[in-house]
Amino acid sequence: MQRLADDVPTPVGIDHGFSFPLRYFEMHGLLPDWPRFLDDFQRHWPTDEDHVYVEFVRDGIAGKGAARMGNARWRRLTEERAGGAKSVFHFDVQGSVAKSTHAGIPWLRFIRERRGARVHFWPFDGWDTPTGRSAIAEVYPALWSRGFANEGRSGDQHDAFSIAAWLSLADRDGSLEAFVNPDLSPPERALAQVDSWILGVRV
Repeated sequence: MQRLADDVPTPVGIDHGFSFPLRYFEMHGLLPDWPRFLDDFQRHWPTDEDHVYVEFVRDGIAGKGAARMGNARWRRLTEERAGGAKSVFHFDVQGSVAKSTHAGIPWLRFIRERRGARVHFWPFDGWDTPTGRSAIAEVYPALWSRGFANEGRSGDQHDAFSIAAWLSLADRDGSLEAFVNPDLSPPERALAQVDSWILGVRV
């Protein structure tokens, strides 16, 4: 959060889903609008509040998660294109991102509310990030982690290192531009601005 308040634009990659498949929006009668989705989800899964954890919401101790559940068979287009990426609703399995996604989405709203125009949420705010603005994007470490030596890091540490290192290299060598403007059809682009796109996924 502090870095995002600085004047130096910073690319940030976060390893969890930023949104849900369109089927979720349809099932719960939600408009295909990401900011409204953030508000609605936080009301049901308030994991940005003190001492509110995903398991508490799943168990009915906090929030109203039962009214905003999904199905592990539902997948976003970007997950299908990424190959091994799991559904954002696939809990309790190795490599699952469901828990971190349900915990993290309310924090995206938190950042958006507090940093406002300083931060560009890609691709929801547009595929091109305005000059001088930090950008936050969904990432998938498995796309890049094998390309960097582990050097004794834990799995989570190496995932974080790999994303930071890849973003830095891609930004410096100019290859990042191709990834922030993937060759999607107009309908696919419109869909991705609702259910997200993983930065680095090749079309």
